[in-house]
Amino acid sequence: MALIEEFEKQGNWLFRYRGYLPLIILIAGGIVFAYTELYPESFYIKTSPYRNYFEWFCIAVSIYGLLVRIYTVGHTPKNTSGRNVKGQIADTLNTSGIYSVVRHPLYFGNFFMWLGPALLIGHPWFVVVFCFFYWVYYERIMFAEEQFLRGKFGETYTDWAKNVPAFIPAFRKFKKPNMAFNYKKVIRKEKNGLVAVFLIFSAFNFAGQHIGEQEGYNLPLLYTAAAVVVLYIGIRIIQKLSSVLNEKTN
Repeated sequence: MALIEEFEKQGNWLFRYRGYLPLIILIAGGIVFAYTELYPESFYIKTSPYRNYFEWFCIAVSIYGLLVRIYTVGHTPKNTSGRNVKGQIADTLNTSGIYSVVRHPLYFGNFFMWLGPALLIGHPWFVVVFCFFYWVYYERIMFAEEQFLRGKFGETYTDWAKNVPAFIPAFRKFKKPNMAFNYKKVIRKEKNGLVAVFLIFSAFNFAGQHIGEQEGYNLPLLYTAAAVVVLYIGIRIIQKLSSVLNEKTN
């Protein structure tokens, strides 16, 4: 099998199971986090008086990634930029808004969402390995997606792709989105990401009290996480009892 076919085959397989990547990161990160908490003297950030500020910095990194996803999903039509796992879907080619500055904005957002917890681990080599693993993993997924889009949209796609970078945004190329921001679609599709971010950081903060030498819980973080969980439950209840968030056109 030629490399181009092998990459596409691997990318389609990884695309289908890309939801498991966070679990791999969390399991590996949890092990390394426990080690850095047990031996904090080997890691400056674990003994630094600025540790709490660093924790909020890591949260901000993840929130930035989530905001990128929210902006992307909010300005795209149905059957594009989704969380489908069965295969590639693209009824239209997105070229405006964030897609005018980067070809894979959702994966760009995902990177920062998971970079936050990777930084929080406190081990420089874990961050390096995470970045390398993410690159290898998603490079193949992006390759498979682009093969699909090239086959479906032909020259329209190749002309757009020639001028828009794959992963590192070129903000000077920004063009106003063609679609208005759809907050209902965002609520439906990104509520899981929001609650995941705060639960993950809360879990690390909680674990740090019992494994290592952290002094005191990050109460603002825990209170925010609790509020986000309540909001998430409220949204799920509304979805079950009402169709207000279920627009067939999104």
